[in-house]
Amino acid sequence: MPSRTARTYKIERESLEAHVDICAERYDRLEVRMDNLNEKVEKNSTLIASEASSTRKMVMGSAGTVIATLISIVVALVWLIKV
Repeated sequence: MPSRTARTYKIERESLEAHVDICAERYDRLEVRMDNLNEKVEKNSTLIASEASSTRKMVMGSAGTVIATLISIVVALVWLIKV
């Protein structure tokens, strides 16, 4: 990824007021980018939490199915032994 460095303009080197104004603009743009990044992180966090919940439900359902199958096998074996 290419390095993004702030450009230094000639007027910025000559005038403190220009430097302050240009830095203010840079910080405004940086703040917008940080806000956008924050929104993306929050969205990903929500998606991850949703997926974790969905996965947990799927694991619990699968475990229930396995347990029910094992109980059915035990009952069938007990029934076959008694007959």
